[in-house]
Order: sequence, then C-alpha cells, then structure tokens
Amino acid sequence: MSSNKPQDVDTQTPPPKPLCTSVAECMDAYFRTLNGHAPKSLNLYDTVLEQVEPPLLRATLDYCDGNQSRAAELLGLNRATLRKKLSQYNISTR
Repeated sequence: MSSNKPQDVDTQTPPPKPLCTSVAECMDAYFRTLNGHAPKSLNLYDTVLEQVEPPLLRATLDYCDGNQSRAAELLGLNRATLRKKLSQYNISTR
C-alpha cells in the first residue's frame, strides 16, 4: 500500500568543495592555458601568493566586519603583520 505523503526532498545546498580542490582546479586551468609554454614569471610560488593573498585578506576582513584584530587572529597572523600586508597590497580598511 503506497503512502500519499510527499517524499522528503533534500533542499539543502551541497557542502562547498574544499579550498584545495578549487586551487588545484585553478592551477590546472592555468597550466592548460600555457599550452606547454613557460609562464611569464619563472617564480610561480611568489606569483601565486601575490594573486591569492589580497583576496584572502579582503575576504577575511569582510568576514570580520573590518576588525583587524579578529581578522589577524583568524588568519593566524599578528596584527602588525596583517597591517603590513594590507599596506603592501594597498588594501584600505573601513
């Protein structure tokens, strides 16, 4: 005998993929676009940090409502180091 109850539907969004997966996908895409050629910068490590660090700092500051002490703690940095990095990347705070 079948029930007339509607089936429970999982309406939750799937969990986000791990950050390492997103980074790996981006790096794979980057290398594919090189099509076997050398990157413009041979110092790939520094290039990646220069590309990743500013949005990381901005997103963390936004998440912490501009509170540098909280952002520094979340990032595992001391506040002076965070301020130095904000200055380095010319990131203004609220």
